[in-house]
Amino acid sequence: MESNRIEYKRELSDSFERSAVACLNYHEGGVIYIGIQDDNKVVGVSDVDSLQLAIKDRLKNNILPSCLGLFDVIHEKRGAKDIIKVTLASGSEKPYYLKKYGMSEKGCFTRIGSSSESMPTRMIEDLFARRT
Repeated sequence: MESNRIEYKRELSDSFERSAVACLNYHEGGVIYIGIQDDNKVVGVSDVDSLQLAIKDRLKNNILPSCLGLFDVIHEKRGAKDIIKVTLASGSEKPYYLKKYGMSEKGCFTRIGSSSESMPTRMIEDLFARRT
């Protein structure tokens, strides 16, 4: 089941970085599984190697501050199907944000229950003040 630390994605989609940012900003980090639907049905992925590389590149290039060293991209098998497990640690340079939206409500997210929610400006400012 999805939870405050676990997110399922059927495929690598545009919302991947949003979920990753939410995990980096969450106090316990999180895990994103790619190849599993929201209802916990394993659908699998194809071309595991290129998908792992794409995930790494998207995390490296689309999130600030740098989250290198805070994630691991692992190939796993569930039954006969290949899935990708992306483990993200809680970062120390919060708030993490989507590079294209900057440190704003459109770019900063956190986990609330089983969803990734936009951070209010006050929360962003509080986290940034603790960082600097």
